[in-house]
Amino acid sequence: MCGIVGYIGSRNAYPILIKGLKRLEYRGYDSAGIALQNGSVNVYKKQGKVTELEEHMMGMDLSGTMGIGHTRWATHGEPSDLNAHPHVSNNGDFTIIHNGIIENYTVLRTSLIEQGYKFKSETDTEVLANLIEYIYRSQKVSAEDAVHLALSKVVGAYGLVILCNQENDKIIAARKSSPLVIGLGENEYFLASDATPIIEYTDRVIYLDNDDVAVIKRDELILKSTKRNDALKPRIQTLDLGISEIEKNGYDHFMLKEIFEQPRSIRDTFRGRLNLEKNEIKLGGLYNVHDKLIHAKRIIILACGTSWHAGLVGEYLFEDLARVQVEVDYASEFRYRNPLISEEDIVIAISQSGETADTLAAIQLAKEKGATVLGICNVVGSSISRETHAGVYTHAGPEIGVASTKAFTAQVTVLTMMAMIIARSRGLVGNERFAGLLNELEDIPEKIDKILQQNDKLKEIASIYKNVNNALYLGRGVSYPVALEGALKLKEISYIHAEGYPAAEMKHGPIALIDENMPVVVIATKDSSYEKIVSNVQEVKARNGIVIAVVTEGDDTIEKMADHVIEIPATDPVLVSLLSSVPLQLIAYHIAVMRECNVDQPRNLAKSVTVE
Repeated sequence: MCGIVGYIGSRNAYPILIKGLKRLEYRGYDSAGIALQNGSVNVYKKQGKVTELEEHMMGMDLSGTMGIGHTRWATHGEPSDLNAHPHVSNNGDFTIIHNGIIENYTVLRTSLIEQGYKFKSETDTEVLANLIEYIYRSQKVSAEDAVHLALSKVVGAYGLVILCNQENDKIIAARKSSPLVIGLGENEYFLASDATPIIEYTDRVIYLDNDDVAVIKRDELILKSTKRNDALKPRIQTLDLGISEIEKNGYDHFMLKEIFEQPRSIRDTFRGRLNLEKNEIKLGGLYNVHDKLIHAKRIIILACGTSWHAGLVGEYLFEDLARVQVEVDYASEFRYRNPLISEEDIVIAISQSGETADTLAAIQLAKEKGATVLGICNVVGSSISRETHAGVYTHAGPEIGVASTKAFTAQVTVLTMMAMIIARSRGLVGNERFAGLLNELEDIPEKIDKILQQNDKLKEIASIYKNVNNALYLGRGVSYPVALEGALKLKEISYIHAEGYPAAEMKHGPIALIDENMPVVVIATKDSSYEKIVSNVQEVKARNGIVIAVVTEGDDTIEKMADHVIEIPATDPVLVSLLSSVPLQLIAYHIAVMRECNVDQPRNLAKSVTVE
């Protein structure tokens, strides 16, 4: 959601900015813009894709060794050239780009109108630009002080990058609840909302914390806090990220690449953590909270979207293996229902980006109530990794496609390892069972490789159902979250209405929808509820429904009833979601491609939802 890129140094800024905006396209956006500082500030912005901005700027003055760029995802005001960023203050003193939401912008706007300010856009960002300018002029302070004073009046979230026309040797950046990272070069600095536009130029970065303000010159960086005026010592980190990880590498889409990367991403998630010889799992990020985790009476899992589905899988794993009470909540609803939280509770927050605004807000509430808060995320240095007491990185690598795939299976892998550790420490899983699960988990990447070899068959199934209007996904037990996730993938990228249900709930409503035009995807792998899922398949077929069944290899019972059978290798029922989710990802992908949808950047969606 929204993307920021900036540069100050000796190079021509425009090529860095335009390439950076293209790197950020995966986040989801509806307009883009660039401002270049070269004596004065030249602003160019356009509704639509970055390529349309690039065409718009052909023949323009693109000179300047300092500049900022932005991709906008509409919050205040519809997508348009006027509402696109950057925004310029009335007198041209300040040019700013902004991720986040200024909640009290209406009050600020009214006050500024009373002071004679006029507004061209409907955005909260233009209000902030004019507020900074008003303070700058009326109080005759420096640009840095004007930003500090303006932010003290602001309620909301922001990642800000600001140019001042009169003080044109610097860029000012500020962060509160919306990520910003600064890349360090030789007498040059790069700014971005995440590391993807930066890694081509440097691997040394500073992640801004909440309330940080950075004043950046070509040969100097000063870091301060909006809460106090003393300088902070920047904490420089090294990126563990390669340029090849954010390129398609021969695949037609990032989503397809990421589906096929899952054997590698799952292996990377458990590499160095599984030890078959010693029959143990070590998650170093949980070392300091190990005893609390083992003795927890209740675990609360908080997440949104696909991560919530991973959390539901985690609920089954923790309760089945470790016999601990688990609640899974939408992070977006958690703090609005006055939840009961105690100091004995363990809260696990799951987020691919580590920047999900709703999840971060829920974390703050849980911490205020005294709970121990753990994070599971994919991005090193992200807000969730800094705001939680402890946690585990998934090591899935960058996920560029908006519809999450490898992040889901990596999250489930981490949750599986956590459940196994608790279960063994509580004496609920013996050495033999634990060793069996370890070996099965290590075999998962190879088994996913085998599923991926069925890509052509899955593409053929997709071609048959590419024009349906509705689809139903059914699963029981740990396969119910997989049904939810399969339905989400289809609706996200192909825009086909799809719903996931517990299979037993089919008779309580969804069965009314079933006819000869309704494909029903059933996760029907061999486990304790297999006979009941067979009955569900029979019920669908009795109403002329179409059945696409995901079954365990060698199943000849459902094969006789279903219209299509997709076999996956046998594994322990605890781990089956890691396998059964993969063919559903591929079917959704191929249907979306055949419908000529934008697979990597589905309409209206953003990769990282950094506003509530």
